[in-house]
Amino acid sequence: MGGKVINLENALIFLLVILALAFQSNAGSIVVYWGQDGREGTLTNTCASGKYKIVNIAFLSSFGRGRNPQINLAGHCDPASNGCKRISQDIRYCQNQGIKVLLSLGGGTNTYTLSSPDDARNLADYLWNNFLGGSSNSRPLGGAVLDGVDFDIEGGGGPSNYAELARRLSDYSKRGKKLYLAAAPQCPFPDASLNAALSTGLFDYVWIQFYNNPQCSYESSNPNRFKNSWQKWTTTVSAGQFFIGLPASSAAAGSGYVAPNVLTSQVLPFVKGSSKYGGVMLWNKYHDDKNGYSSQIKGSV
Repeated sequence: MGGKVINLENALIFLLVILALAFQSNAGSIVVYWGQDGREGTLTNTCASGKYKIVNIAFLSSFGRGRNPQINLAGHCDPASNGCKRISQDIRYCQNQGIKVLLSLGGGTNTYTLSSPDDARNLADYLWNNFLGGSSNSRPLGGAVLDGVDFDIEGGGGPSNYAELARRLSDYSKRGKKLYLAAAPQCPFPDASLNAALSTGLFDYVWIQFYNNPQCSYESSNPNRFKNSWQKWTTTVSAGQFFIGLPASSAAAGSGYVAPNVLTSQVLPFVKGSSKYGGVMLWNKYHDDKNGYSSQIKGSV
């Protein structure tokens, strides 16, 4: 009799473990962009909030055609005077909390381009030596080794050159520490700037920008445009995980804001049907602070 009770207890524990794993596998993460507003607090404060699993440092916004690559962190620090090297301690703090920190390339400016495969390879080498596992005397963010690179490319050169950049960075990943590749395409499929890069199948994370694109943003009155776009992305592109990219407040983008209660009741139940669902990406930390968006959705993502 005693043996049967123990077996029953073991069976119950096993069942609970399986249920917990199943629940965990469907649990998503919140990703945020940090760096473009001096009012958003430090990177350490961002990671200490406990809200985010990945932080994209935005942006390395100048590169290509012989330019010295240049990081722009708005009001946070001045890279020209080596003022951003202190962010190394923030990056290490985040990583010690289990949070991945990526460097985001590009953004909505016209100060970057990749004009040739050589241009792409040179940028990859620069990124490796100045932000990743290589070495250089002029690392803009100091000695901390970032977890990867995010492609927020909205123009700026031949798309095939960004595919070459992805391949070169992926080759560096084979040297030891995993180097994560992420991309932030616009939701109209395919993305003109990133389609070639995404076609390499090398990307771990794809956070699709479902904002400033009314033809595929979510609207309660016409949800099918969004649903069709999400299905297209997640079934056509080979990548590790897909995230819904959203503005963290109505002021953060021209269109595409989805109220937190609408996201949790109407959008998330649908997108979680994909085995590649990864979570929600928010633009950006400052607007999330102002609107409290991540706090309102955290338990549902």
